[in-house]
Amino acid sequence: MSRPKVPSASWLPKLVVAPSFLLSFFFIYGLIAWNGYLSLSASHMLPNYEFVGFSNYADLFDNDRFHVALKNMGIFGVLFIGGSMVLGLLLAILLDQKIRGEGVLRTIYLYPMAISFIVTGTAWKWILNPGLGIEHLVQSWGFKNFQFDWLVDDQHAIYCIVIAGIWQASGFVMALFLAGLRGIDDSIIKAAQIDGASLPRIYWRIVVPSLRPVFFSTLMVVSHLAIKSFDLVIALTAGGPGYSTDLPATFMYAMSFSRGQVALGAASAEIMLATVAAIVVPYLYSELRTKK
Repeated sequence: MSRPKVPSASWLPKLVVAPSFLLSFFFIYGLIAWNGYLSLSASHMLPNYEFVGFSNYADLFDNDRFHVALKNMGIFGVLFIGGSMVLGLLLAILLDQKIRGEGVLRTIYLYPMAISFIVTGTAWKWILNPGLGIEHLVQSWGFKNFQFDWLVDDQHAIYCIVIAGIWQASGFVMALFLAGLRGIDDSIIKAAQIDGASLPRIYWRIVVPSLRPVFFSTLMVVSHLAIKSFDLVIALTAGGPGYSTDLPATFMYAMSFSRGQVALGAASAEIMLATVAAIVVPYLYSELRTKK
């Protein structure tokens, strides 16, 4: 005697997932929409839902401090992304040579990414402090004319953030590139060596071009880190001297919570969101189109 068929309970997984989905949808997309409306409102210390159109965006782009933040974003973004990817690729190629102690070196290179940007910023603040860091150490060795006071120089302080950011992110980039290198067939490299190609030429002409998907994925991740950088700046320079190391994220925080300009801060957040979308959306579109 055959058992009666149990009706399919396909609705049960959907029912279980629904609360999490609804909460995520509200706290992510709902709050993004709310922030977007705040950027078009007359909000100051507290939300004010009076609609004022794009006047906050006009005020934002007339703000000298925001211009400094955008300039710093350009400097930090280019140097941080480029430096992290170049250094990470070089470290990955080094470890790909099957050198002795590879596991130890890989752990050392990856360690900075295991700590928070707050810890990184605090540590580099001590290292770059002229009174107790590199400058003080070298001068104590007898080089009294040595100076490395970038941290307190409004023209060079942004480069201190670049140095700290590259130090933390390059190990993570190295891990991504190393995974890509280990996925390349060794027979291709051996065939090129038999043809007389040198190792640098093999990497430049064969290996590195084959890492194109890894390059794009890494670029997306590192660009995202660069655009939303906040805690590293706060811990290392707090946006100073003055506001010479402001980034859009720190500008948004200062406007919203220190200056009582909620609408202006919301407009800055929308500019950051648009920048992230301009990078991520074309990449996702190209990936989905390729899969189809």
